[in-house]
Amino acid sequence: MQTHAVRLVPGDDLRLALRDFVQQQQIQAGVILSAIGSLTQANLRFAARSQTTTLPGPLELISLDGTLSPDGLHLHGTVADEHGHPMAGHIGQGCIVRTTAEIAIASLPHLIFRRIADPKTGYPELSVEPLPD
Repeated sequence: MQTHAVRLVPGDDLRLALRDFVQQQQIQAGVILSAIGSLTQANLRFAARSQTTTLPGPLELISLDGTLSPDGLHLHGTVADEHGHPMAGHIGQGCIVRTTAEIAIASLPHLIFRRIADPKTGYPELSVEPLPD
């Protein structure tokens, strides 16, 4: 396992910045180990909904989990408003960093993650493959 640490700065889009990082570092199979920070707004897709919901900030980024690959990211996160009320869901584009986002990532060099259309779910789902010799 190879580890990476990245700090996102004010104005960065959390999802797009992570996508760019995966491409720059040529990560074929990655997972989020830890993430904290703050957002000016969050776009979350809640369970069984097709559209994201925009939550105005300021928000604390409490947690972020997910898998990372060149084929796409699958990210879930929890944010809390100024009263500490949490909201969680699928992280969409438009989660904008307010002051910082500090993220630790593990790259799994013996694996390749791919996103393959699954006829049962209708979504591109994770396929885990060993790295070819």
